[in-house]
Amino acid sequence: MYLILLIILAASMFLLSKTNIGKRVINLTMVLAMGVNPNTNVTTQTGAGQDLSPEMKTYYNKNLIRYAKPLLVHGQFGQKKPIPKRGGKSQEWRRRDPLPKALTPLTEGVTPDGRKIEVKAMTAPVHQFGDYITTSDVLELTAIDPIINDNLRDLGDQSGRTLDTVVRDIINTGTNVQYGDGSILARHLLVGGESTGNHYITVKMVKNAVKTLKRYLAKKKGDSYVAIIHPDVSYHLTEDAKWQSVTNYNPKNWYNGEIGKIEGVRFVESTEAKIFHAEDLSAGARDLTVASLSSKTFTIDEVLTAADATALVGRKIIVKGVLYTVAEAAAGAAGAATITVKETVTGTPGDGEIVYPGEAGAKGRDVYSTLIIGEDAYGVTTIDGGGLQNIVKAKGSAGTADPLDQRSTQGWKAIQGAVVLTDAYMVRLETCTEENDYGAGIN
Repeated sequence: MYLILLIILAASMFLLSKTNIGKRVINLTMVLAMGVNPNTNVTTQTGAGQDLSPEMKTYYNKNLIRYAKPLLVHGQFGQKKPIPKRGGKSQEWRRRDPLPKALTPLTEGVTPDGRKIEVKAMTAPVHQFGDYITTSDVLELTAIDPIINDNLRDLGDQSGRTLDTVVRDIINTGTNVQYGDGSILARHLLVGGESTGNHYITVKMVKNAVKTLKRYLAKKKGDSYVAIIHPDVSYHLTEDAKWQSVTNYNPKNWYNGEIGKIEGVRFVESTEAKIFHAEDLSAGARDLTVASLSSKTFTIDEVLTAADATALVGRKIIVKGVLYTVAEAAAGAAGAATITVKETVTGTPGDGEIVYPGEAGAKGRDVYSTLIIGEDAYGVTTIDGGGLQNIVKAKGSAGTADPLDQRSTQGWKAIQGAVVLTDAYMVRLETCTEENDYGAGIN
C-alpha cells in the first residue's frame, strides 16, 4: 500500500515539475522541509526576471554616478583613494612632509648622504550609506523604463548630497580657522544683522586666508587655491570690482559649481557649504530672559518643560557676550525654571538680560563656513569602482516575500570616508551674512 502511494506521489511531483506553478510548489516544499524561512530573499537569488543583465547594471551604475557627481562639491578637491577590496573598515592616505632646504655646500668629490622622504600614513574609518525607493507593479526589465530613470535622478541627487555632507562635516573639523577679519577669536563673537560692526566676508578676509596658506607653504591646485562658498555669502564678493566671472577666464578644467575667482582663489558655490546653526533654547522660545542670578544658576522668565530642560544640558548659551556650557537645567513655570552653567559667571548679568543659543554667532546668528583649500589638505574616497552602486530588485525577485509580484525596489549604497591630512593647508573662514534663516533650509 505504501509503495503504491509513493509511486503516485513521485509521478505527481514529476508532472508538476513540468509547469511553473509546479516548480514553485516543489521549491517551496523543499524550503519548508529544510526549515528555512520562505520569506528570506537571499543574495544568491538569480534567474530569469530576478536580476539585471550586466549591461543594464553598468548603465544604471554609470548614470547614478553621473547624477551624483555634480553634487560632490566638497570631495572634488581632496586626495582621492578608491575603496579597497578586502581592505577592512578604514582607508589609508599618505601625507608627504616638505623637504627642508639643502643649505650645506657640497664638497668637491664627496657624495652627500641624501635625504629620506618623510611620508606619514593617515587613516580614517569608512562607513556605508544608502537608501531605496519601493515601486508597485511598474518595473519592467525588458526596457529602460522612464520610472527607473526618474528614480535614478532622485536617488542620484540624494546620494550626491548625502556623500557630500559626509565629507563636508569631516573637513569642517579642521583647526586652522579665521573668524571674520581675524580680529576676533571665537565663533560666538561673530556679528551679523546689526547697523554696524557686521562680520561679512570681504576681499581682505580672503587675502588674509591666502596669506596664511602661503605662510605654511600650501601648494596651489594648479595655478590657484580653491574655495567652497555658500550663495548667501558669495554675493558679498561678486559685487567687488576685482571679481572675475568664470565665463571671463573660461578655465580648461571647470570645477563643479565654479562661479569665479578673486585674489588668486577660484570659488565654487554650493548650498551645501557648512552653516553653523544654533537651535532654539526651548520649544516655545528661541531666546530666554534672565530673572535673577545666584552663583552659577540663572532663574529665567520663561516656562521650561521637562523636555526643554533635558535638551539644554550640554548646550552652549551666550549671556552678555560670554559663552557658557549648561551643566543642568530644571523645568518650571515662568520665573521658576533654572539653568546652571559650568563656568563662573562674569559681568553680573541681571534681570532682563537675554540668554542666546551659543553654538553659532553673537545673538545666535547663523555662521557660514568658507573653506579656502590648497593641495593635499584632506583625503576622500572615490565613488567610482564600486564606491557608489545602484541596486534594482525587480518585481518577482523577492520570492515568497512578494507572492503576487507587486513590488520592486531601486536604491543606492555607497562607502565614504574622509580625513583632514594637513590642517595648515586649508583655512576655514567663518563669517555671518545678511541672511539668517534660523534653520530654514538648514543644511
